Amino acid sequence: MRLSDQTAERNRYVLAYSDRVATVKRAPAGAAVLRGDITVAIRNAVMQELADVGYGRLSIEAVARRAGVGKTAIYRRWSNKLEMVLEIVSDVAGRSVPLPDTGSFAGDLQLLMLIVSKALQHRIASQIIPDLMAEASRNPQIAETLQKALRTHQQAVGDKLIGQAIARGELPEGTDPEVAVDLILGPLYWRLAVARTPLGDDYLEKLITAVAGALRASS
Repeated sequence: MRLSDQTAERNRYVLAYSDRVATVKRAPAGAAVLRGDITVAIRNAVMQELADVGYGRLSIEAVARRAGVGKTAIYRRWSNKLEMVLEIVSDVAGRSVPLPDTGSFAGDLQLLMLIVSKALQHRIASQIIPDLMAEASRNPQIAETLQKALRTHQQAVGDKLIGQAIARGELPEGTDPEVAVDLILGPLYWRLAVARTPLGDDYLEKLITAVAGALRASS
């Protein structure tokens, strides 16, 4: 594959996931008797409200106003704010990260880090993620929802990214997938979601080199 084709393919994955991470899937046609377009409008309004005011200040009234619907339309779908937010956040957080096989561990790392960094810098996601993580320390149900989604992602990334690197002989047989994923994604989450520090031009390249070197040296 030519370099230009590889770049186009990489950008397609990055843009597709970073756009999906902060938007809501369209409701299936004919699902139940509720209008799908109204459900989508409400779900997108919830995401916007979470980004603008956070979970604590989010209200059913504000969501209805932003979605252009009455409160009754919301209560026909969810019984309260917590139930509504949990279902919507669980849907968005549960979407799988695309993990194509680029043919090398370095290429896989670069693609994954580009996807995750773009998602964490998305205007909506960058506001919602820190707020929900803080809220999770006070609300066990939110904590459980987020932990379940994160565990699912971690296992998927570990199984494919680390598994195929071991199969290629690029990483040692005893490489721990869970530790590897923490090492790969932890720095990005810390820098972008916690410290909220922009990435320098060569930051990802340096991080990829450091992570790959550390994992290859592990036993």
